[in-house]
Amino acid sequence: MRLGAFEINEPVPELNSPHALAILRPWIDVGDVGSLTMSGLESHFKAVELARLARPGNFFDFTRYRPTLYLENDRREVWVPNTTITYARSENGPDFLFLRLLEPHMLGEDYIESVLAVLQRFGVKRYLLLGSMYDMVPYTRPLLVSGMVSNLRLQNELETAMVAPSEYSGPTTIAYLISQKAPEMDIETGSLIVHLPQYLTLENDYRGKARLMDILSSLYGFPLAQEDTDQAREQEDWVRKAAEHIMQQEPRYRAILEHLEAAYDARVKKQREETPLSPELEQLLQDLSKRFGQK
Repeated sequence: MRLGAFEINEPVPELNSPHALAILRPWIDVGDVGSLTMSGLESHFKAVELARLARPGNFFDFTRYRPTLYLENDRREVWVPNTTITYARSENGPDFLFLRLLEPHMLGEDYIESVLAVLQRFGVKRYLLLGSMYDMVPYTRPLLVSGMVSNLRLQNELETAMVAPSEYSGPTTIAYLISQKAPEMDIETGSLIVHLPQYLTLENDYRGKARLMDILSSLYGFPLAQEDTDQAREQEDWVRKAAEHIMQQEPRYRAILEHLEAAYDARVKKQREETPLSPELEQLLQDLSKRFGQK
């Protein structure tokens, strides 16, 4: 079945108020954090392919996203880069759509409209963009996660998970139009972007994956995989040893680290001071106050 630019696999499933979790390559997937997180989610929920672009060449420049040759049953096959969508059912909550988006080089508006058409067709209630970026943050602190939201309810959920409001402004991707236009379809939108130290880059950053999975597990109530925790801890130990070795050779870097730590701590303190209580917590405190006042 065709839906916009997508070919939908049949039979078409009926989903229960699904939430769409998306990643975007290559714009906000440094350290492959978004890709690693998406693979973990699809594996945990046993996701099944739902759709892919019928003609990806309408949107992508294949001299920039290179097709790949591979062997299958002694035959050469060509893998063509594409945007894919999988789905999964959840026993205790909303079902899921998982979107692996590639940033379009051409016909960006048509691309966005097709993604929105899929979200609308399957009755998506929430769209969350997951990813990572490099930032001047200290490696000695928990990885900072920031995000933007479209309504107060989602803002309260993310603040409870210690997600900071995004302060970014500047060049962006056309794919952010999904987040801008989806609320017009009664779809709440948000983003979860983990900030990685730009001076200690890793090809596969399992620390970032573990940080995002921790937040998502608190939002959706699924258990964290022990493998994610172990990989993140091993990588954290390696980063600390590598950084300490560098600072022993160049003591002036320690002063820079202290400056980054101070800036990080100030930002976290400001966020905690400015975070308003949710209506539910405000009501709870009012009820407690009344009870104590009666005694």
